[in-house]
Amino acid sequence: MPTLVKPTRSFSDTLLSHYRQQGDPPADAVLAAVADASGRGGISTLMQWLADTHDVDLAQQPAAVQAFFTEQGRLPDWADPARMKRGMAFFQQHAGLIGLVLGTYSLPYTYMGADGVQLLWLTERIKNDTARRLQETGEWVFGVNTPNEWSGPVKAVLRTLKVRLIHAGARWFGLQSGRWNMDWGMPVNQEDMAGTNLSFSYIVLRGLRQSGVAATEQEEEDYLHHINVIASLNGVAHELLPQNLREAYHLDRAIARRQFRASEAGKGLTSALLNAIAEVAGKASSQPDNVRNLAAAQMRFFLGDSHADALGLPAVPLEKRIVNVVRRLPIFPNTVFSL
Repeated sequence: MPTLVKPTRSFSDTLLSHYRQQGDPPADAVLAAVADASGRGGISTLMQWLADTHDVDLAQQPAAVQAFFTEQGRLPDWADPARMKRGMAFFQQHAGLIGLVLGTYSLPYTYMGADGVQLLWLTERIKNDTARRLQETGEWVFGVNTPNEWSGPVKAVLRTLKVRLIHAGARWFGLQSGRWNMDWGMPVNQEDMAGTNLSFSYIVLRGLRQSGVAATEQEEEDYLHHINVIASLNGVAHELLPQNLREAYHLDRAIARRQFRASEAGKGLTSALLNAIAEVAGKASSQPDNVRNLAAAQMRFFLGDSHADALGLPAVPLEKRIVNVVRRLPIFPNTVFSL
């Protein structure tokens, strides 16, 4: 009998427009419960605990928070531990280069989403403390791709659920700010979360390909599966999780067509990111200005001139003779986990 090929989803405008107005109901319910019980002060206290990447003790947290971690702390039924293990092995094999791709491709790529990026722009911390946010992102990404964090007390799940509630908190503050325009969609909506998930999976794979990494389709598919499991824990709707590389391509194209354009927020965040990379990686070389130019050149190489121009990147070419220097930039210098 011939093998039945599952149809590839195309992710229509109708579907994505629907999800653009959707947040994350289970996580949003937690924030609503905390706000009802303790007001804005209770939300701020919760956010401080969520931002502490080392404290995973739930004992002192409100009942709604404890219930959320209990109810949402299970892997989706379709998660395949063997594929997750292989996906993490792939990450570990290319961890250094993936760190470069994340910092100089994945993050600026998301800044092309002109509406969704408005929340980051309204949040002063992302502009004023970008280096610390870069470090926090690295700690989470490298943590959830470390096998030890998926054994015993599953720290990877706890890490991810904390990130999920941080997103809900950002959504709550955005709606409460009086500055959010609903024409942009719900703050941290499902379409934007799906795009962010792609930046950690499909865009990473694309960056590795551009960097000359030869991976098998199975290796790439397993990595995509692992990141999808994490995205599911992070509240991304199953309908927006690409089941294979072809679906990832179609979802990426659909979101880019709908959302990507030049914006003041995108340019400002890209500039802040370059400054943060210069601050973090420049310490190792004692030449932050040179590092900034190298990082800008690497971003332009990955993004292409159209996106790079839209993000206000300087026209710095990435010469072949400095490629290996750029790849050694320690963008996430402290994200070292035991394997």
